[in-house]
Amino acid sequence: QLETLEQEEQERLELRAHPIERRTHMVSHQHGMTVTKTLREGEAEQQHRSFSYSQVELRGLLPEGASLLLLRVLGCQRAVPPGLTFPTIDTEGHLCNSSY
Repeated sequence: QLETLEQEEQERLELRAHPIERRTHMVSHQHGMTVTKTLREGEAEQQHRSFSYSQVELRGLLPEGASLLLLRVLGCQRAVPPGLTFPTIDTEGHLCNSSY
């Protein structure tokens, strides 16, 4: 019974004079999880968006870090069970499904 308690993800793109920085912070709490997305483009002010999801919505959640681990395990086994699908959080912070 593994669960994600907290996850931080950061991405920075240097595009000449227009850098883009994206951060995602996920934190688990008693009622579910809150995902906060932060975006800064160039010299513009940071934009923040937060999403909250209930425990029921997140049942079986596979965040990016866990997904990388699962891909390594599946690669070592050289097999992917048919119809393997997990709920995940997309780059915009919305809940979606990921199929392998």
